[in-house]
Parts: sequence; structure tokens; C-alpha cells
Amino acid sequence: MNDQPHSRPRNSDGKGGGKPYRRPKKDPVRILAFEALRAVDERDAYANLVLPPLLRKAREGGNFDGRDAALATELVYGTLRRQGTYDAIIAACIDRPLREVDPPVLDVLALGAHQLLGTRIPSHAAVSASVELARVVLGDGRARFVNAVLRKIAADDLDGWLEKVAPPYDQDAEDHLAIVHSHPRWVVSALWDALGGGRAGIEDLLEADNERPEVTLVARPGRSTTDELMDALGEEGALPGRWSPYAVRMVEGGEPGALDAVKDGRAGVQDEGSQLVAVALANAPIEGRDERWLDGCAGPGGKAALLAALAAGRGAALLASEKQPHRARLVERALAGNPGPYQVIAADGTRPPWREGSFDRVLMDVPCSGLGALRRRPEARWRRRPEDLEGFAPLQRGLLREALSAVRVGGVVGYATCSPHLAETRIVVEDVLKGRGGEPVEAEWIDVRPLMPGVAGLGEGPDVQLWPHLHGTDAMYLALLRRTA
Repeated sequence: MNDQPHSRPRNSDGKGGGKPYRRPKKDPVRILAFEALRAVDERDAYANLVLPPLLRKAREGGNFDGRDAALATELVYGTLRRQGTYDAIIAACIDRPLREVDPPVLDVLALGAHQLLGTRIPSHAAVSASVELARVVLGDGRARFVNAVLRKIAADDLDGWLEKVAPPYDQDAEDHLAIVHSHPRWVVSALWDALGGGRAGIEDLLEADNERPEVTLVARPGRSTTDELMDALGEEGALPGRWSPYAVRMVEGGEPGALDAVKDGRAGVQDEGSQLVAVALANAPIEGRDERWLDGCAGPGGKAALLAALAAGRGAALLASEKQPHRARLVERALAGNPGPYQVIAADGTRPPWREGSFDRVLMDVPCSGLGALRRRPEARWRRRPEDLEGFAPLQRGLLREALSAVRVGGVVGYATCSPHLAETRIVVEDVLKGRGGEPVEAEWIDVRPLMPGVAGLGEGPDVQLWPHLHGTDAMYLALLRRTA
């Protein structure tokens, strides 16, 4: 298909003198959003890594303000979160399988669908802006296709479309939830298994996954305070954390990196669930020596920085180990300026350089599917596959075994994942303790719940699963184990 404009204007019968060719209007906000979606699709990039440099470059160009940045961010994240829903609606409006539509065309259609069904942008403006975007990035021919599809979508609202494209709940509950709440069916099933309960709980969880998460700061103890952060943000801009004594929530968004405490590394951006994991490990009771702590999967460094600050307050030293050298450098940056003794190394936690029984406290926040952070990385839900969990399984078990070997008798290990999937959480711990796939490990469970005071809805223990819809955090899992022999 030739999408290039003719060299001179023509009318429908091919003769000159028809409507003159009009150059498409370049909308920097929508072009930037389109570029971000293409990077996510083509390079398997994450939007939270791709978008900031694009926004920074646009601002430096001088014609891109805060409102433009907010709209571009909403278009990118909203489109990614609702991709499954929009795909089902787009598929109902075209005469070919969705897989036969070029991905760049689908991105423009999804951006248009989000403006029509997920924002307050008037329908005529959403269609017009999307068609102009198509003319710029796709060409006139495919812009006509975009126009036709979006006009069909504009004929109904989101609720009306969901009645058409989602099966009734009582006929196929998982498929209904998958389309209505824009999650792959297998993810819906896995989350439901982990959560338990009826329809209300799983719908609340899926809805929470589609909400924009708050920006939460951590005041690293001994280096900053929540009062400092609250004062810097002002009464209108901040709220105390819900659960962590070191947390402050940014209310109006804004740029955390502009705060002096964050610039200096005395504070950082860290989800409150992640903070709770580090604090619970640090506060778990142990007898005797408490001098050497290990973070065995430390990248990119948020938990390590909090642990290092907590350790420094007790005269303990932290060793932060990360397999990937580039992530180890991120850990070094996060820990820079910590007053207490610490060391950062690049090492494989499954083949560690340290001796058995070297540490009093060990955190192993293992690589996982990331299904607990879908609010922050919405594209992960479309990128992951059920078989990915099989690839993580041996690594997770191996890291937990080495953690239990690294801690001294009487010391404590924290096994953490940013996933609620049972195959990555309790099943891993039970397999290691019972010796499935290796020698049994002599260790006992520690009840985590008393170590998260004030946090409701922590279940029956002894391990803990946090949830976005119940706790406002990522879906972090934590098991604490004490080595007994």
C-alpha cells in the first residue's frame, strides 16, 4: 500500500483541482505516547524506563509543559493497562483477525480507544487527534482505516462494549474477568487461586492492578526523617505512610528527584510493601550475635539501602550481593553515603563466595514473574507466560537453599518475591524445607504478622502476602525462617 501523498492534489476521478492535500498536524503528546508504545512492543522495554527520557527530551525542546507530560503519561499507561479490553473491542470492529493488523496500527487504534473509552476527551476530538496521529506515523491510507474503526468504537461507551465482547460471568467467570479487567486469563486464574474467596475480592484486586499507584518515599533511618519529607512536600503534597514508619506518600505526583533528601540519597522512592519486607526482617527476633547482614539479590538497591541504614543504627554491617554487574552498580549508587559499614559485590547467589553460616540475617528477594507489580509495570501481564514460572522455579529454590546455608544457626532468612503466585511463594518454601529436589533443611517458620504491626488482613500466617487492594502496596510475599541446625 502506498501511503505517500500524491505529488499534486487530485479529486476522486483522478483529475486535478480536487480538495487540496493538507499536511497532518503533528501532536507532540500523542507522537510521544506512540513512540513509547512502540518501544515497549519492539524492544520488550518497560514503560517506566522508556517514558521518563522521552518526557525529559520533550521538555528540553521547550514546547512541552507539565500538562502535556501528564496527558502523555496517562495515554501510555492507560493504554497498556487496558490493552486486553481494547483488543477485544477493536477485534469486534474489524473484518480480519487481530494478529493480521500491523502492530503500529494496533498501537494507534488502542491509543484512540483509550481516549474514547477511558478518558474525558470528547469523542470527536479523540477520533480527530488519533486520525491525525495515524497520518503522521502510518500514512494517509492506513489513517482511513483508523478513522473507520474508531468511529465504530465511538458509537458506544465502555460499559456498552463490555456487554458485547465479554462473556457473562455465570457462563465463563475467568474469561469475563479477563476481558472486563484487562488481564490474561491465566493471570486471573493464578491471582484468584492465591487470593481465595469469591468474586468481590478478585474483582477488587484486578481493579487495583489497573489504578495508578501512589509514589511512596522512604526516609532512610539515621539519614532522613518522615518529618523532613513531609515539610519538603508541604501539607497539600504529602500524607504519612499507611504502615511503614519510614514511608511518606506523595499526593500530587510531582518529581521525587527534585527533593534534596532524594538527591542526596538520604531518602528514596520505595513501595511501602518493599519497606515492610526489609523492616520485618530487621526486627525478627534472634539470639546472640547480630553483626553481619546479607542482601543476596540486592539489585536495584531499594531494600538494600533501607537494610544498610537499619543495620548501621545497630552497629551491624551489610553485604549487598547482585549477580548482574550493571545492577550491582545501581546498588552502589543506592547505598552511597550510608554511614555504617557496607560492601557491594557482583556475585551469583546460587554459587556464593561467602562461607556457610557467615551471616545473622539474610534477605533473598528472588527473581520472579513480577505479577505483584502490575500497577507499575502493566505491560508485564502481556509479556509473561505460564511457562515462565517453570524457568524461575529452580533459581528460586536454589537461592533459598543458599540463603539458609549462608545464615548461622539461630539466624533468620527472609524469602521475598514481588509475586503472589503460589508457585513462587509458599510452595517454594515448603519444597525447600521438605527437601523436594535436594536435602531437607533444618529451619522453622517465624510468624511474620507481629513484625508488621497495625497491618490488617495478613491472613493466617506464618508467612504474609500483601495485596494492592487491601494494603495499597505491591503484592509482596514474605516468609521468615530461622535456621535450627
